[in-house]
Amino acid sequence: MSAHCQLTGTQPGFGNTVSHSHRRTSRRFDPNIQRKRYWLPSEGRYVRLTLSAKGIKTVDTIGIEAAVARIRARGGKV
Repeated sequence: MSAHCQLTGTQPGFGNTVSHSHRRTSRRFDPNIQRKRYWLPSEGRYVRLTLSAKGIKTVDTIGIEAAVARIRARGGKV
């Protein structure tokens, strides 16, 4: 599973770990990605989405129908 949110588009960020001696090593900041299943009443089926924690809160706020519409508008497959 790639670290990518289908709704918000959140992807990993990149930076450096800086040690006590100030040596720098590259690292990756992954978003909090979860796979969640929602019932989609308009299609009479479940959809499984890969969402960040913020994406899950957004679905709770706007509803699954609007969230799926946004994902499809971005060109995502549901």
